[in-house]
Amino acid sequence: MNEKQKQNLIRIIITSIIMIALSFVEADGMFRFLLYIIPYFIIGHDILLKAAKGIKNRQPFDENLLMAIATIGALVLALYRSGDYVEAIAVMLFYQIGEWFQSYAVGKSRKDIADLMDIASDYANIEEEDGQLVEVDPDDVEIGSVIVVKPGERVPIDGIVMEGHSTLNTAALTGESLPREVEPGKEIISGSINLTGLLKVRTTKEFGESTASKILELIEDAGSRKSKSEEFITKFARVYTPIVVWAAIALAVVPSVVLTVMGSEPMWGEWLYRALTFLIISCPCALVISIPLSFFAGLGAASRHGILVKGSNYMETLSETKTVVFDKTGTLTKGTFSVVAIHPEKLDENQLLHLAAHVERYSSHPIALSLLEAYPNEKDDCLIENTEEIAGRGIKALINGDTVCVGNARMMEDLGINWKPCEHSGTIVHVAINGEYEGHIVVADTPKPHSRAAIKALKAQGIRETVMLTGDAKAVADVVAAELGLDQVRSDLLPQDKVSEVEKLLAGKRSEDEALAFVGDGINDAPVLSRADIGIAMGAMGSDAAIEAADVVLMDDDPFKIATAIRVSRKCLRIVKENIWFAIGIKVLVLVAGALGFASMWAAIFADVGVAVLAILNAMRCMYIKVQQPETVS
Repeated sequence: MNEKQKQNLIRIIITSIIMIALSFVEADGMFRFLLYIIPYFIIGHDILLKAAKGIKNRQPFDENLLMAIATIGALVLALYRSGDYVEAIAVMLFYQIGEWFQSYAVGKSRKDIADLMDIASDYANIEEEDGQLVEVDPDDVEIGSVIVVKPGERVPIDGIVMEGHSTLNTAALTGESLPREVEPGKEIISGSINLTGLLKVRTTKEFGESTASKILELIEDAGSRKSKSEEFITKFARVYTPIVVWAAIALAVVPSVVLTVMGSEPMWGEWLYRALTFLIISCPCALVISIPLSFFAGLGAASRHGILVKGSNYMETLSETKTVVFDKTGTLTKGTFSVVAIHPEKLDENQLLHLAAHVERYSSHPIALSLLEAYPNEKDDCLIENTEEIAGRGIKALINGDTVCVGNARMMEDLGINWKPCEHSGTIVHVAINGEYEGHIVVADTPKPHSRAAIKALKAQGIRETVMLTGDAKAVADVVAAELGLDQVRSDLLPQDKVSEVEKLLAGKRSEDEALAFVGDGINDAPVLSRADIGIAMGAMGSDAAIEAADVVLMDDDPFKIATAIRVSRKCLRIVKENIWFAIGIKVLVLVAGALGFASMWAAIFADVGVAVLAILNAMRCMYIKVQQPETVS
């Protein structure tokens, strides 16, 4: 609770105590008025000041003016009629209680976003020649510099670990509770917290282009992008407020004038009381406060799960998603090669992989790296000589005097070796020893751990169609699509072809209210992300261009978070609609009752403040959205 919230709570408590005490005090006339005006000014002075500023700035028609006119009028009426000032003060008191609830709810959801905002480090450690660490402004650190990140410090700039082993807390960025292990060669992103060991990191980006800085820019922009619901409420309030003020004036004057003309008792006081009640009822607080609050809370809830939605307008579009289109590599699959199968002829699997890893020892090709990763303890007592790389074919080397060839089918054919085909999709690496075929190893890009669960979760949420677009060959694409349970797959696509395919899918939508989401991570995905109704980018390893073009960013690259984002957005929009119908419905009923004289000032208090408090409490549900975990999807 911040200082302002504490002060407002103290005012509410003091006013309540004074009101209870005054109920035991016997007083009449002006003395009674002066006693009750004290708690009125304690609880309502800021509302009166805001109303006065609105009039001064020629923008008077807001809830502050409505509250000021209604309560001052009620005080004047009570002074000349009954001496009952409780209603007027109660209006201000309950209004301030509603404002406090709103402030608390905003503060609570703002904390989720503030935790995400507090990710940029103020300094970077540079090691001087004498070994001393000097703190410098991260803006002054050039690409390729080596910085030192001590335990407990935030990583200031994206880079690659050069020395040291540690674990990183990435919760503020990705929503993950488990720390990530890092070692030399691993990429780390700014904003994460170094938990254990000292790390030396070679920077790969400037501070302004690092992950933390980019995220902060996106968050700052998010608040300016309003949803259709928020824009409707803003326009509605601008038109609605002056209308109800003039309607209240008419209600106070016209009936009495008509009664006077007809020769009856005009009842000025009665109609003025009804007009004041009408004003209080008509105050649009519940809508003006709860609708933006619902979206703000939804944005905070999404950020807590490592999902950055760039504005409430995107939250609204996301909730309308019926088709999700995926890029393949780096989105549904890991984007890195790994050994998925080993088919030996005479040797066992371990021996075949052992020899292949030896031959590929000095290669930097992605396939070579996958073989070395599958057999990490490759360096042993074996003698490796005369390593030769044959362009477009493979590599051969002498291992303990035997000629070992590792390569593709063309290499085997060039050597006159009869090789065997494989039913597995992927890259087939054939192995021969002294001209004899010894088997093959299948290397492929494998699906991410939660990709299949993500597709199932989307289907369970009513997503009608899931489509994968990829530049891979049809055979590879079909296998991945079947494994993950996708509805459609389109392969052999160039970047411009992906845009054309999305255009076709957009043209085939059943209605304008439906949205199509595209999920991607690469530079070539940026045009498609921009063209889709809602673009979703992988934020951890995705390209800057993709993150910039997207409307939603998944901070840990987990495709399952797409289902989480849609779930959060739909609950948020459901609560927004509940509040709109509830607030307008109650107000219309009580407005009619108030104009006809069936609703008192207390009914007006409920219609205004009571409805606002209930709407705020309902909006706060956006902050506590229970999401499904991948493990629970069967």
